[in-house]
Amino acid sequence: MNRVVITGMGIWSCLGVTLDEVRDSLYNGKSGIILDPVRKEMGFRSGLTSFVPKPELKAELPRAQRAYMPEPAQYAYCATRDALKAAGIDQDYLDSHEVGLLYGNDSTADAVYNSVAKIIAKKDTMLCGAGAIFQSMNSTVTMNLGVIFHLKGINLTVSGACASGSHAIGLGALLIQNGLQEMVVCGGAQEVNMAATGSFDGISAFSTREDEPTKACRPFDANRDGLVPGGGAATVILESYESAKRRGAPIIAEVLGYGFSANGDHISSPNVDGPARSLEMAIRRAGIDMKEIGYVNAHATSTHVGDANEAKALLRVLGEKTVPITSTKSQTGHEMWMAGASEVIYSILMMKNDFIAGNINYETPDEDSCHLLIPATTIERHFDTFLSNSFGFGGTNSTLIVRNV
Repeated sequence: MNRVVITGMGIWSCLGVTLDEVRDSLYNGKSGIILDPVRKEMGFRSGLTSFVPKPELKAELPRAQRAYMPEPAQYAYCATRDALKAAGIDQDYLDSHEVGLLYGNDSTADAVYNSVAKIIAKKDTMLCGAGAIFQSMNSTVTMNLGVIFHLKGINLTVSGACASGSHAIGLGALLIQNGLQEMVVCGGAQEVNMAATGSFDGISAFSTREDEPTKACRPFDANRDGLVPGGGAATVILESYESAKRRGAPIIAEVLGYGFSANGDHISSPNVDGPARSLEMAIRRAGIDMKEIGYVNAHATSTHVGDANEAKALLRVLGEKTVPITSTKSQTGHEMWMAGASEVIYSILMMKNDFIAGNINYETPDEDSCHLLIPATTIERHFDTFLSNSFGFGGTNSTLIVRNV
């Protein structure tokens, strides 16, 4: 089996649009969550959301190309551009090698809404515009990135709800381990708009702690009242260790294990057994002792049932208060299709800089979280291996284990 390493990272996040900005936000416990008054005007139960700056791409991409790119594809372009640069990969390399692409994305709601609204208003499908179909397809992110960067390997959108970004990295690692690809661009993207989150708000999934937006997302805290939606994009460059050494590439970390499972249960309420099996599989495939795991980036989104069942799964597999566990969603909100990829980058930034970002707003443990070691503020800590959980609607689970290099 080929070793799989990470040689480049790029991110477009509510915590920053460069790795340095994001690192500093994590260290300082900065929240990217705001109250959006427009959502309240539109009848949203909760106006909370993360704030993600919109990219300005006129100077980089021609108008014809931009016409095909909805919001998540724009974020993904910026993250991928930066990740490729960090990995020392130029267009000549991409043109002469079969580089793959696996990216997590599970909706392009705003683009679909806009095109249908035009048809209803104008009674003429021709007025949707030539780019509407390409913006509306669920594979829009990989479609656009593949064309822009001339990628010639596998080109596939991974649609696994809130585990999409994590599954993309795990599947990319499997392809490289088995010699089917030498390099794969992996990541996750999530749009940040009302069309994407209105139906979530409609099932009362969001926190309504609007008086203090930065304190609204409270993973594992007994007084949590729902998640906060977020988004952006995150990209990691995966390649075989042999390829990275041959290129003289900067090797950042190694993907040791990928675990996955399905709950086979309720469509929205998670259970304990599914996540536990994903954790166990990742540890088994990584071939490490659980004591080597120095940090866990939890999926915990700040929902009552989700956080409670993840806490139970972590306790079952890792034991009581054995390793620091935090959810960076306390700062970012739930970045949904992006989260599995961005949280790998957040964890790597911590690992490379010897700290663990605090689970901010964690003030009162509940009957499940009290068994876990959850620091509420940043701690100085060296660790060389971390585990990252991502779970999604429909009971899809993904766990990644990454080691420092």
